[in-house]
Parts: sequence; C-alpha cells; structure tokens
Amino acid sequence: MMKLNTSSRKKYRVTNKVRRVAGIGRLRLSIFRSSKNISAQIIDDNKNITILSASSIEKGMKDIKTSSKSELSRIVAEKLAKKAKEKKINKIYFDRGVYKYHGRVKIFAETLRKNGMDF
Repeated sequence: MMKLNTSSRKKYRVTNKVRRVAGIGRLRLSIFRSSKNISAQIIDDNKNITILSASSIEKGMKDIKTSSKSELSRIVAEKLAKKAKEKKINKIYFDRGVYKYHGRVKIFAETLRKNGMDF
C-alpha cells in the first residue's frame, strides 16, 4: 500500500465522509482554493460526473476588479448559486476538502447559503 501525505489523507477522510452520508438525493460541492484563485464544482457521485462549476479564472472574471481574495470568493459563490438555480439544484453537501472551514472557504459557504443553497 502506498503511503499518502498529510493533505491527501485529510482530503480523503473528509470527502469519503461526505460521500457516505450524501445518499441519492443530494449532490456534492467540492471546493478548491489556491493562493490567488478559488474554484468549485457540483458533482454527482452516483454517475461520477461534474454537473456545473465556477471559478475565478473563467472568462469574464478578469474584467472584475476586486480588492481582496475574499471578495473574489463571494463573487464566484454568487455565480455558482445562480448557475445552480438555473438547473434547479438547491440541496447539496459541502465538501471542504483539505481546507479548514475558515476564511475564504467560510465566506464561500455563507454566500451560497444567502443565495438559496441548502446544506
């Protein structure tokens, strides 16, 4: 068996717990955060497909002038919530991955809740 590094173990532990409790009716929202950007995708684990995604490196996002990375998280979360409403998705499970529920990840989640997502 291959030995995993600390971040891989954390991500595996959190994601597997979310998958176990997810069931059939809900989709998983996976988040990725780098030093400058943030992205998220809504995944159907039963079919193993990504349904929709939003990122701070998409076309049109470079035009938006933001003063902080947390503001960028808020904008991407609003964009994802809007896309999800169009596809009639409102119940999800939030998969924070390796990241603590703090800072930009917390802002992202709270903005999604304000825009009608249920998790």
